[in-house]
Amino acid sequence: MGTLAESLASSERIVFLTGAGVSVPSGIPDYRSKNGLYTGRENPEYLLSATCLRNEPDKFYTFVRDNMYYPDAEPNAIHEKMAEIERRAGKQVTVVTQNIDGLHEKAGSRNVVEFHGSLYRCHCQKCGMTVRSEQYLESDKHENCGGIIRPEVVLYEENLPEDAINGALAAITKADLIVIVGTSFKVSPFCNLTDYRKRGSTVFAVNQELLRLPFQYTMIQDDAVSIFKEL
Repeated sequence: MGTLAESLASSERIVFLTGAGVSVPSGIPDYRSKNGLYTGRENPEYLLSATCLRNEPDKFYTFVRDNMYYPDAEPNAIHEKMAEIERRAGKQVTVVTQNIDGLHEKAGSRNVVEFHGSLYRCHCQKCGMTVRSEQYLESDKHENCGGIIRPEVVLYEENLPEDAINGALAAITKADLIVIVGTSFKVSPFCNLTDYRKRGSTVFAVNQELLRLPFQYTMIQDDAVSIFKEL
């Protein structure tokens, strides 16, 4: 099967499937680890639910504003290397990410499918107007109409955007190489994307936690930053 570097060099269509572990080295906490966003919080899933936004918008806003925005975070070696690979001639690279922090785009990746949306796109739920995230961080009340502003992220109880699903599947079904990075790969439907890979495609997983996948793949159980720096 060869090494990851060899597969990246020989493959023309590459998909990176990335999770929270890719952004942790940039100072953004994940959700469920020992020091994660959910640690020590009562019912954190409710705080990130459509019900909370609808019934207790102030509680939703305070939690999101104070715990989820890291506007000064910078891309790390993983983001940068993925963007560099995309710039290479003859490579069609797609990043499908669970992350909502915008760091793949900040690193220069152009073909990014944000599976769960982005904190840095916001709109007013009353008038539909697009609102800058900087404005949202100052207030969740729209100054034009008084409506409640929300970030365009997928909350608990909400469906994934069709364009995100279609974009991910379009890339996966054509990929020669799929590289899973920084995710436990247990959250559905993200973890089901590999069910649609084409016959003969190569799959690598780079993660500190061992993944157990029901098909042939190569596991690199190591720090992803170190692995991507060496590529």
